[in-house]
Amino acid sequence: MAKKRHYVVWKGRNIGIFDSWEGCKAQIDKFEGAVYKGFDSRSEAVDAFAAGIPDFRKAKHEEAKRVSLNATDKPTYRAIAVDAACGGNPGAMEYRGVWVDCGVELFHSKIYPEATNNIGEFLALVHVLALCKQQGWKYDIYSDSRNAILWVKHCRCKTKLEPNSRNDEVFDLISRAERWLQNNVIENKIIKWDTAQWGEIPADFGRK
Repeated sequence: MAKKRHYVVWKGRNIGIFDSWEGCKAQIDKFEGAVYKGFDSRSEAVDAFAAGIPDFRKAKHEEAKRVSLNATDKPTYRAIAVDAACGGNPGAMEYRGVWVDCGVELFHSKIYPEATNNIGEFLALVHVLALCKQQGWKYDIYSDSRNAILWVKHCRCKTKLEPNSRNDEVFDLISRAERWLQNNVIENKIIKWDTAQWGEIPADFGRK
C-alpha cells in the first residue's frame, strides 16, 4: 500500500494542508504562481505551513545545474516545459506551459486562427520567460523546438508567414515578444528537450 502524502499549499485557490493529491491539485491546477510541496507526515506539513512560504528557487536552481544536457535520464525536477500545437501550416494555433515534475498546467493560451507551430513555440518560450521574470523564478525551461530556441537567442521571430487580417493579433504578439527579449536579460536556462531519449515533452498536446 502506497504511503499517504500530505500537501502544503502556501499559494493557491485555498491555502492550508491537504491530505490527498486530489485535494491539493484542486487548489493549484491552472493557478498561476501556485506554491506547494508534499510531505511524508502531517506533522512535517504542519511545521512547514506554519513556517511560511519557503524559497525554493536557490535549491532548485542548484539541482537544475547538476543536470547535464547530455543526460539520458528524463528530467523530473522542478522545471517548466512549453509546447505548441497547430492544426495545419499555417492553421489554428495554441501553446501552453507545464510543470515538469508534476505535469500540472501552468498556463494555456487562447486559440489563434492562423499561425504556425514555430510561432507558437516561440511565443510560449517568451511567455514563460516573462512569467519567470515577473515571479522571480530561476527554473530551467524546456522546449523541443530548436527554431524557437534560436529565435529567442537572436531576439527575432524569423517566420515566413505573411501578415494578414486573420493573423494580425499573432503578429502583434510577435512584436511585443521581440521587444521584451530586446529589453530584458534572460536569467533562466533554456534547454532542448531530448525527445529521442525522453519521449514527448510534458507540455505536448498529444495530437500527433
